[in-house]
Amino acid sequence: MTLHPAVLDRPADGTAGAFTGVLLDMDGTLVDSDAAVERSWRSWAGRWGADPDAVLAVMTGHPAEATVRRARPDLDDAMVAAATRDHLEHEYADLADVVAAPGARELVEHLEATFTPWAVVTSADTRLARARLDAAGLEFPVLVPRDMVAAGKPDPEGYLTAADLLGVRPVDCLVVEDSAVGVAAGRAAGATVAGLRGVDADVAVGSLHDVVGLMAQEVTA
Repeated sequence: MTLHPAVLDRPADGTAGAFTGVLLDMDGTLVDSDAAVERSWRSWAGRWGADPDAVLAVMTGHPAEATVRRARPDLDDAMVAAATRDHLEHEYADLADVVAAPGARELVEHLEATFTPWAVVTSADTRLARARLDAAGLEFPVLVPRDMVAAGKPDPEGYLTAADLLGVRPVDCLVVEDSAVGVAAGRAAGATVAGLRGVDADVAVGSLHDVVGLMAQEVTA
């Protein structure tokens, strides 16, 4: 686990010391849905005449509609809406291989045991988010899906909304993400961001197991 100077500089006077809230991305962070996500986008690419590898290269962290627009910039708004609905219907149905990410259960147990406010902030819509979290066997106190906010990641609205619902300041939150888009959203919200899978963030973590240690971080590293 590598700490960024921005984390070490957090003041220990109670205003922004130990993190008082945790905001978790879903796909690739709290839930391992990699196989299902890849299957759904490859299948969609075949139906909509897009290069599947090119689609996979641009979809991480983005809402489905944004990926459709990137993959098929020639489609008008009506066709984008149709293509997005088509993709989502297949995602709703394919929950095979969707499981809790390594360390997810332990982190959730820690957050609940310590009464730490936490939320899931995802680019998936409500139906898909609930389906995948249920398939992974993970219960959650607060969910902020894409269809709850006006703008998706990298816009910070989702994280700002989650912090507001939890009654905590964004600056006191730890955001956990696995994509550059998500990291940008968390940073724009004013939070400290932990990055999985080698993504450049304020804190590099190998798995969610490392996040438990970060929750007690008060400039002691």
